Amino acid sequence: MKNTSFPFLCVLILLICCEQKNEQSIDRKALVTRHIVKLDQPDTLASLSVGNGDFAFTVDVSGLQSFYKEYEKGVSLGTQSQWAWHSIPVEEHFTFEDVAQYDTSCTGQVIPFAVQHSEGRKGRATHALRTNPHRLHMGIIGLELLKENGEKAKLEDLKAISQTLDPWTGKIESTYEIEGVPVKVELFGHQEEDAIAANIISPLIDKGRLKVFLKFPYGSDCHVCPGYDWEAEGKHQTTLESESDHGVVLRRTLDTTIYFTAVNWTGTVEMAERSKHDWVLDPTGESFSFSVGFAPTVNGSIPNYSQTAENSITSWKTFWEKGGAIDFSECTDPRAFELERRVVLSQYLTKIQCAGELPPQETGLTMNSWYGKFHLEMHWWHVVHFALWDRLSLLERSMDWYEKVMPRAREIAAWQGFDGVRWVKMTGPNGQGSPSGVGEYLVWQEPHPIYYAELIYRQKQDQETLERYKDRVFQTADFMADYVQQQPDGFYHLCAPLKPAQELFPAMETNDPPFELSYWHYALSVAQKWRERLGLEPREKWQQVVDKLAPLAIKDGLYLPTASHTTAYEDDFYRRDHPVVLGSLGMLPASDRIDPGIMQATYDEIQRSWQWQTTWGWDYPMLAMCAARLGNPDQAVDALFMDLQKNTYLPNGHNYQDDRLRIYLPGNGGLLTAVAMMAAGWDGSGGETPGFPDDGTWAVKWEGLKRMP
Repeated sequence: MKNTSFPFLCVLILLICCEQKNEQSIDRKALVTRHIVKLDQPDTLASLSVGNGDFAFTVDVSGLQSFYKEYEKGVSLGTQSQWAWHSIPVEEHFTFEDVAQYDTSCTGQVIPFAVQHSEGRKGRATHALRTNPHRLHMGIIGLELLKENGEKAKLEDLKAISQTLDPWTGKIESTYEIEGVPVKVELFGHQEEDAIAANIISPLIDKGRLKVFLKFPYGSDCHVCPGYDWEAEGKHQTTLESESDHGVVLRRTLDTTIYFTAVNWTGTVEMAERSKHDWVLDPTGESFSFSVGFAPTVNGSIPNYSQTAENSITSWKTFWEKGGAIDFSECTDPRAFELERRVVLSQYLTKIQCAGELPPQETGLTMNSWYGKFHLEMHWWHVVHFALWDRLSLLERSMDWYEKVMPRAREIAAWQGFDGVRWVKMTGPNGQGSPSGVGEYLVWQEPHPIYYAELIYRQKQDQETLERYKDRVFQTADFMADYVQQQPDGFYHLCAPLKPAQELFPAMETNDPPFELSYWHYALSVAQKWRERLGLEPREKWQQVVDKLAPLAIKDGLYLPTASHTTAYEDDFYRRDHPVVLGSLGMLPASDRIDPGIMQATYDEIQRSWQWQTTWGWDYPMLAMCAARLGNPDQAVDALFMDLQKNTYLPNGHNYQDDRLRIYLPGNGGLLTAVAMMAAGWDGSGGETPGFPDDGTWAVKWEGLKRMP
């Protein structure tokens, strides 16, 4: 008898060997360490961070936060955590009713919206509800460096500077000289705790010319800023909770906010309160190490330097070795190395800034923007890439927040007269909205939880996943189906008052924006699939909306940005901000509602006539995704490299926007989403790297990536 199993086993072994070879085809350490950040002079836009997703600590060129005032107008030096929030007390109690404006919809429904006011009680309510709670800067940790004459060294006194950030280990190493005397600072961030640890080596220590200071500020209600207030020292307290031979625990009290700062050290160190909210560590010897941890409850036992270093090195190695990877080293296009740099550093930044238990603010855990609150429409750009790079757990971490705030989201929907749950644009940990004449009318964040849940299910197709996320999917769909309005033409419309993602259109004059219509159709269709997977009957109302949703408005062979602005492409006023009509086939998959020929013509018109200086960091990845789906990989790559200020990537990897918004993580996350999609493809695409040109110049290697829907 013939042994028919032998050829099968040979083929199986060959496949396994090929798979193992493919998995080992990218030298991940070489890939990552090609892009170690190196600085040889102070650069206030190139501050560096360590962190773990729930906590980040950002330093200047000294290796700590020694020159925080000099960095305030650059990428400021934050110490922030997802749990650390603060509210400035107000004498009056305010609710959304105090700022409500009642608008009439296209069908006569009266809907309250929480809008901004500037005067009287409504103005006070606006300020209180917008600024509280705000994210808290938990404290500055810096070096006090003295020159031989006893003067404090200034930033310009640091010479022979060499600072590096190694993303492979999470280590920031800083060396420099003060009047010819060397200083070396090695810094790590712990990957499970809100803690940093540093090792400092310098003859200045034994000379009494190097000390470590900790300064604690009050919370700040400023719009875009570092997040601290140094002028209100009488409004908060810093007290000694406990002490030992090698550490102290400080209690911080800011109104109703209480947290604890634990400081541990090795060697002989004296720690004392120098002035109110200002503590100093005075070591002896040639070197010493210390660690500082922050927590909402007392925790005096924090990892020392060696433990923190080992934890960081091990955790980052695991991060880089698992999940997806893209290698551009064999590409001959001269832009390839820069793209690889942006991709590697964006992975590092989004891991430490965007992978926490709350949706991140647009500036992550580095500095405050919009009072430290997060924007739910931007959550897509922060986290979708985690799923595509096979790091699904990092997306799922912030998904639980939606479950926690569902009661508030249900109250907001009911207040406005709708079923289900309404997700607001600008919020904090409690899910409460923020008064705004723009944000409160936005709707494109509503389908996001359905999109995220579907990304998760694509990789975890089990009953547990369906049960875990079904309420978020179904109640989101209930709101979406109730929010659209059926008109006499028989179609369901997204009609005024609303703001599209291209926010410049007036809320009371905007109907049927194309991206939002496309997203409504996609998300409600997915929600029906979830019911089918769970063995449930389809929702009749959802299906009515899916079947009779208004078509995208077309004029002169182009998709209009809204159905109510038929001359938008003829008016300079409307050819600016996000060209989000292209997201209808880019962020979202192809459907029979989108004509590729019309979308290509729309793409070409936007490319020709848009005021690109008004766009934002995530617009360029969005263009790239649309071009890729249209079968134009050259255009996709060109979109990623548009020569515009807001497409700038700083030496530390951050996406720069302007003088106000110096870092912008939706740009980093969007880049990772687009590049993963261009490499691994999307549902229905063909080829190994369908979003990159097949002309030999883009010999892209990738592994571990997931297709985009």
